[in-house]
Amino acid sequence: MKVEKMAENGFALMAIAAVALAGCCTCGSGIENGFRPLFNGRDFTGWTQKGGGEVKGWVVADGVLTCLPDRIWDGGWKWTPLKGAAGGGGGDLFTVEKFRDFDLRLEFKIDGVANSGIKYFYNPEYAKGTTLEYQILDPGHPVPPNVTPEAFENRRIASLYYFFPAHAGRHLRKRGEWNAVRIVSRGRHVEHWLNGIKVLDYERGGDRFREAFRQTKWNKPEFQREGPWGEAAEGRILLQDHADKISFRNIRIKEFRTSSL
Repeated sequence: MKVEKMAENGFALMAIAAVALAGCCTCGSGIENGFRPLFNGRDFTGWTQKGGGEVKGWVVADGVLTCLPDRIWDGGWKWTPLKGAAGGGGGDLFTVEKFRDFDLRLEFKIDGVANSGIKYFYNPEYAKGTTLEYQILDPGHPVPPNVTPEAFENRRIASLYYFFPAHAGRHLRKRGEWNAVRIVSRGRHVEHWLNGIKVLDYERGGDRFREAFRQTKWNKPEFQREGPWGEAAEGRILLQDHADKISFRNIRIKEFRTSSL
């Protein structure tokens, strides 16, 4: 009886281990807990660029999506164009699908003093193609000559670009390492996460949001013809080409039951 019991326990432990291993494997594929992959790790299926056609300036290799650079930082506020030598300059990459309420997760890796971003609720026909952005910026990126370091805080890592600072630099991993992003949007509530830590939340269309908007470069009639800026009911997920090299992987999303704004 003791031997049989030990055998049963051994098989039970093996089963638990197998389930745990399977769970680890699905984490990278983006199919865990109701998530589905937005990037298949092989090609650009489900993604496009403005104007459509063949994707340019981006490459896929070993399950990683990389934006090729078309400039080299020279220090200070100066860059040297690569003139297409690296194949960059193709433009932003965005999903064919539109999303409303979602939990978006992915990883990014920056090389050098890079600038990029993850935009959501993007619509090329809405607000002249401008929209909300989870900022990605290397800590070594210089501050523009006409901007104070304090004013530049809302353009640092994980901030809502030009709106709210996340003060998340301490959570960013070393240059060249992968960082985990999570963006949750449910109704009007939005959260920015970096490496498992919530670093910012806000309400789209709330008083704080609209007051901050009045201080942005988009507070002009031409950016509000289709409706209040940043308050579209649905839109695409966009990976920004800001002329610097940046890589993404494990892009996945879980959609919630649609709520009304």
